[in-house]
Amino acid sequence: MLCACSGEQFKTEEAAAAAPPHSPAESLATRDFSVSGLSSTIDWESKLEDAQVDEAESTLKEALSLNYEEARALLGRLEYQKGNYDAALQVFQGIDIKLLSPRMSKAIAEGTRPRKSRSRGRNVKSAASMSLHSVSLLLEAILLKSKSLAELGRIKESAKECKFILDTVESALPNGTHQNINQDTKLLETFHIALELLPTLWLHAGYLDESVTAYRRALVKPWNLHPQRLAKLQKDLASTLLYSGIGIEESILLLFVLMHKILHGEIAWDPQVMDHLTFALSISGQFEYLANHVEQVLPGVYNRVERWYFLALCYSAAGDDRTALNLLKKVSGFSENNKKTHLPSFLLGAKLCSQDPNESKEGINFARGVINASSGKNEQHMLSQAHKFLGLCYGNLARISVSDFERVRLHRESIDSLSRTCKDPEIIFCLGMENAVQRNLTLAFDRAMAYSKTSGGSSVKGWKLLALVASAEQRLKDAEAIVDVALDETGNIDQLELLRLKAIVQIAQEQPKRAIETYRILLSLVQGNTNEVIVGERRLELEAWLDLAGLYSEHELWVDSDICIKKARSVQFYSPRSWHTTGRLFEAQEQYKVAIVAFSVSLSIDSDYVPSIISTAETLMKMGNKKSIPIAKSFLMNAVRLEPTNHDAWFNLGKIYKIEGLLEQAADSFQAAHELKLSAPVQSFNQVK
Repeated sequence: MLCACSGEQFKTEEAAAAAPPHSPAESLATRDFSVSGLSSTIDWESKLEDAQVDEAESTLKEALSLNYEEARALLGRLEYQKGNYDAALQVFQGIDIKLLSPRMSKAIAEGTRPRKSRSRGRNVKSAASMSLHSVSLLLEAILLKSKSLAELGRIKESAKECKFILDTVESALPNGTHQNINQDTKLLETFHIALELLPTLWLHAGYLDESVTAYRRALVKPWNLHPQRLAKLQKDLASTLLYSGIGIEESILLLFVLMHKILHGEIAWDPQVMDHLTFALSISGQFEYLANHVEQVLPGVYNRVERWYFLALCYSAAGDDRTALNLLKKVSGFSENNKKTHLPSFLLGAKLCSQDPNESKEGINFARGVINASSGKNEQHMLSQAHKFLGLCYGNLARISVSDFERVRLHRESIDSLSRTCKDPEIIFCLGMENAVQRNLTLAFDRAMAYSKTSGGSSVKGWKLLALVASAEQRLKDAEAIVDVALDETGNIDQLELLRLKAIVQIAQEQPKRAIETYRILLSLVQGNTNEVIVGERRLELEAWLDLAGLYSEHELWVDSDICIKKARSVQFYSPRSWHTTGRLFEAQEQYKVAIVAFSVSLSIDSDYVPSIISTAETLMKMGNKKSIPIAKSFLMNAVRLEPTNHDAWFNLGKIYKIEGLLEQAADSFQAAHELKLSAPVQSFNQVK
């Protein structure tokens, strides 16, 4: 079957004949060879049957002085390279690798000893021992057998064959390989490929635990892997742990190690590492750490705008909107004027500014930038969101505007901007809120109803807005009925907010006993929660105790009111409303000086807390000191500026105008107070979030 096609082959045979005889296991110990030239001498095209395999094997053994296993290893390699995986597997299965495993391990152990140890033991070397070259050939055969099984869809069997390579080498080198081991790079390369392949095979076979174990096995000992290949194993283990959810902490630590290597130039930049780290820290809520790693990334990886935007997202998610907004202002700064508008940055800036009335003007600029850059382009979503945030910023600016004319103009701009957007549920809600704040109650109620329908009745803020608009129309029974329906439609945490709203509506209906019972249910639910209390529940507990304190104070139950205030302070001591309620209790008992002190503490915590500003002015007026009237008037003017729809502020301002003899201004103030009270909700619209 094997014919002499060239002089080169005759020389090979003559050299083999002249050479001293080799032992079966030592036949490839002292030379390397290539079998690529044999492909033209044997009929490999047909599928090998058992007889053909035996004939080909016999030919190879005679031509190259190979033993049985080596001949099959070479024959299987040729079939694998041609893509005949069935034939290759048939050849490889004839190698009894389990029988050879102890000799292979021994050969690896002896071949990788330090030079001095090997020179001492050279004379006692067994004639039947294997060379590293023979071991390399057989390990490659096992690897190709594993790959053939994988190609044929037998993944589990493939993983077991691949694991045999690791077991064989690790039994010979229990402490890993040394830096100076390079006698047979082919053996080491085969082992490294097996290290990388085994976890992937287990993962594809659906054995997650075995895959993680294989990754850890590859990383726990030094195997002379190239830094880039080692980093890939670490990255793959981190992603497996992360997305399977079985080891997020370990995954984050591995990604930290990889980022450290990248920053110190030990490995090349890999965007996947940053993607995995971003996801891991995001789901863990560790946005500050993510921002730190983004800041450490070397210049050139991200351009300036992308880096600022990425950092702004991190700080915003961490709750530091001020830092995020300062970063986004750089995007719209003078240095970036000549560059293309980065729409995501401008849109995020508009969103953050819409949440802070003091940044409303900056938010309008951000939103205008998005609208101008999106005009004429297929950016409908961006354009819609920009109009939404523009309307919110106009509305916020209107609420803090001093001029009545300016306030009306800004409210009109707000409604116009919101009306231009596509009618998704959130924008419908914003329109309802804006109309409610402007006391356009009919339109507000219609928008709130539309929002509740589009959200399927699952949104608590939609129900709250609907109930508050009903209460502003003095339909208190309808408001309570709406809250009862909402309690049946929403989840447990949302029910706590609705219970408080129900109690407030009951107080407005002059039903204190029912309100107290509702508060009792609310507090029992909060205090009966055995899990970790979240911030929202703590806030509701605080508000419930203070509501009860105010209710008891109105009915002159001073002791009960004081107990409730102390309960509220135990939840949050530095709360402006706690000290305001304390001042109201002292004011009701005609302890005006102590009340002034309590109101001052409240304003020291929040200088713009309108209820304490109004109460301070009322107390100063009750003290009967004419010198205090101008001070009280300045407090009330500030309250009207901060909250133009507060009827208590207008009423007390009218009383001061009357004392000063300004009867026309007093009449206007009383008229405004009367109209605002008729359309006042039981709770501020601004508390609907």
